[in-house]
Amino acid sequence: MSDSGSLYRNPADETWRIFRIMAEFVEGFELLSTIGQAVSVFGSARTLPGAPLYQKAEALGRKLVERNFGVITGGGPGIMEAANKGAFEAGGTSVGLNITLPLEQEANRFQTHRLEFRYFFCRKVMFVKYALGLVCFPGGFGTMDEFFESMTLIQTGKIAEYPVVLMDRAYWTPLKEFMRETMLERYETISPEDLTRFLITDDVEEAADFLREFVDRELDKLRHPSLEEEARLPQSQRITGEGTRYGVTGARVIRQSER
Repeated sequence: MSDSGSLYRNPADETWRIFRIMAEFVEGFELLSTIGQAVSVFGSARTLPGAPLYQKAEALGRKLVERNFGVITGGGPGIMEAANKGAFEAGGTSVGLNITLPLEQEANRFQTHRLEFRYFFCRKVMFVKYALGLVCFPGGFGTMDEFFESMTLIQTGKIAEYPVVLMDRAYWTPLKEFMRETMLERYETISPEDLTRFLITDDVEEAADFLREFVDRELDKLRHPSLEEEARLPQSQRITGEGTRYGVTGARVIRQSER
């Protein structure tokens, strides 16, 4: 294979990649551990300023600040910009977790805290670890990715259950119907309670109230136990550095050379 081939990997480069990954985690942990309670907001980067969904995301950003939440987004344009703008102009915490892309994503200017990521998986840890709730507006593959990853972590118990809001009934209701008719009833690949793990709404006030009430009722204690409480928990309920729970370790595979 030619050294210039797309699959070529220099072992030295691979080793140094570990340190780049570590640096992104360290920088993210140091900054985001200071922001207090926050909600991650996702949605399309293609939504234009002035569009109804842009205005709704901007209003949600304001409402979240009024309810003592900060806002975390991917830091780009569209829905991300709108939610950051609402939070920023309301005088709240407005975080942008920007990603370096081949087709450059320009960071929006409504950010009180800004981080740059090379790796999607490092960035995604920050969205989950430092958010007490999730809001998804209509979006593309990235929005679906974040929604289903959160559903997977909640369903499997890797994170404490937190409030998830899907904004815009016209966009999300067909997906819920697919889950019910195909995933639940026809193929039986999910459970009935999985369809109750999120709220679909068009109402910004309802969304903000749902997030605040959920956190006040259950989540704050679950996600932020004291050190003493954490030490008394069984290992399967403790939170790892990645913001997820420990689990049962699988059986170790014994290599042929070790037999």
